[in-house]
Amino acid sequence: MKKTIFLILFATVAILINSCCSSKNSESMTKAIDPANMDMNYKPGNDFYRYVNGGWMAANPIPPEYSQYGAFNVLFDQNQEKLKELVDEVSKDKNAETGSVSQQIRDFFNSGMDTVQIEKLGLDAIRKDLNTINSLKTKKDIQHHIAEMQKEGIYPLFYFFADADQKNSSMEIANFYQGGLGMPDVEYYTGKDNRNKQLRKDYVSYVTRMFMLAGEDEKTAEADAKKIMDIETALAGISKTRTERRDAEKNYYKTGLRGLKEISPAFDWQGYFTALGLPEPGDINLSQKDFIAGISPLMDKYSVDDWKVYLTWNLLNKSANYLSDDFVNEHFEFYGKTLSGQQELKPRWKRVMNTTSKGLGEAIGQLYVEKYFPAESKKRMIRLVENLRKAFAERIRNLDWMSDETKKQALAKLDAITVKIGYPDKWKDYSKLKVTPENYLQNVRNASKLEFNRNLAKIGKPVDKTEWGMTPQTVNAYYNPSNNEIVFPAGILQPPFFNADADDAVNYGAIGVVIGHEMTHGFDDQGRKYDKDGNMNDWWTVEDAKRFEEKTKILSKQYDQYTLLDSLHVNGKLTMGENIADLGGLNIAWDAFKMSLNGKEPETIDGFTGDQRFFMGYAQVWRQNIRDKELMRRLKEDVHSPGEARVNVPVFNLDVFLAAFRISPEDRLYIPKEERAYIW
Repeated sequence: MKKTIFLILFATVAILINSCCSSKNSESMTKAIDPANMDMNYKPGNDFYRYVNGGWMAANPIPPEYSQYGAFNVLFDQNQEKLKELVDEVSKDKNAETGSVSQQIRDFFNSGMDTVQIEKLGLDAIRKDLNTINSLKTKKDIQHHIAEMQKEGIYPLFYFFADADQKNSSMEIANFYQGGLGMPDVEYYTGKDNRNKQLRKDYVSYVTRMFMLAGEDEKTAEADAKKIMDIETALAGISKTRTERRDAEKNYYKTGLRGLKEISPAFDWQGYFTALGLPEPGDINLSQKDFIAGISPLMDKYSVDDWKVYLTWNLLNKSANYLSDDFVNEHFEFYGKTLSGQQELKPRWKRVMNTTSKGLGEAIGQLYVEKYFPAESKKRMIRLVENLRKAFAERIRNLDWMSDETKKQALAKLDAITVKIGYPDKWKDYSKLKVTPENYLQNVRNASKLEFNRNLAKIGKPVDKTEWGMTPQTVNAYYNPSNNEIVFPAGILQPPFFNADADDAVNYGAIGVVIGHEMTHGFDDQGRKYDKDGNMNDWWTVEDAKRFEEKTKILSKQYDQYTLLDSLHVNGKLTMGENIADLGGLNIAWDAFKMSLNGKEPETIDGFTGDQRFFMGYAQVWRQNIRDKELMRRLKEDVHSPGEARVNVPVFNLDVFLAAFRISPEDRLYIPKEERAYIW
């Protein structure tokens, strides 16, 4: 599993934008801001988020299969329907040659939909694996088997993958990253509050039930579940928190096999690498050195039988969604209902489509772009990106807190950002992937193994900067600091986030901010630590770095103070990078919007000025309803602030927003000038 530091948007954008919309009539343009989606009972200065989105929120309750529902989910669902159409089309070819893309897609999807066969297999789908784990005799056997499991997409203890050397971004090296936890955050194991205590109890109950489904009696299952909690709590004790893992410099430690053995001597690293098929790994980055070191005493502390229970649990938990319904339902009860508040499983075809799209990512992606994303669309998006790049460059030149020396480096980095739009120029080869219609789990594993081996083969070789970290059908976008690139897959470059009939104000407020957001990631609190070539390299003067950090502290404090569900707060440090990117994106897109007007005043539509519609377009992107449990979970785990905070905090730092809506000091969200964050 690749843990590359992608700074991901978790938002949506669209591309069919024209350089000017003045030829469109007002009737069509007003559709971009639908008054029915607003709630005029809220003053913009008291809750801008609900002022713009309150009507939509009231009219769009969360479907039972979702833990949150917003514009992002709407687009995702539309994409799922499109992917289903593609699968249905290729499935019509009953005579597709074995190994062809049509045969692979057809049989992968159909194997997941064949519930009769899946139920018939039941636990037998992993019986051989259970027996293999049970036959392990020594701790070296345990350690070697971890390598075998990782090849097939199951990662006990830690993640291992190839990635660019953060200080020599042209080369791929081996990387270790902490892992091994069944619950998604360290704090769930260490937190003293009642919610975390209850989650630990719920987790142990879930593990117990899963062991019972695997054939254990209740007493044995309860004992094994407690053992899992004990081992995972010990792993959490040597793990870094999500906030700590955001610090790029403190999550880089390069060594070699000899150094790894010295740091963690109780693990047979040579045997592990040999089992992987990589006896000479070369340079190795230990993203969390203390975690890898901490594995050694834990290997000594627990017995072979304890570790066999741990490996069995990892097998059960990671395989559950591809097994019979009893396993699927138990998995959903904890991860869906307990953690996120979902009420129902998504329809099976959507779950299987997700898995198929992941396993055959670019194979499906190639079909997707051929049908839904014409090549000429790239040109329109590239033009808009360049408009934003020009606006950002002008902002850098005019910064009053940055020296000319640092500005020169910043402009060079901005100019060097690579832009990837829609889909890759060359496609991955899936010809070696074996897919059969009879075994869903095996298809998933075969796909995982192909991708693992593809990734493993990169170690010690130059980085292929034409590769993509997301498939074309993905509804998302990202910035990759080691490549200094911004990437917009085709899946996210479509309506409803862009209205082809909309005025420029709304388009710049939506897609423009998204582009500016990704650009700003290269200059956020972590992205700024990488130079124009993608190397971790301090190109700032000491004075400029200090001034930057002081400004980010102001923004962090604002989010720390933002309250949700009466008493919960956003974690300003955890979400810092995304918050800086949102604020920067707004500033950059605003400037680009104003540049596009060539001195003219934007049209007032439906009573709202162009300036107002810019910010309303931005607010619409983040509209959502979210369940309390999901919100609580995301406040712990997500580096992104909740949608409400992504709207209600950054805009109040912009003088132009305050002027557009006549925000006064009496308004609840008003920020005094001396307390505003002026960064990019």
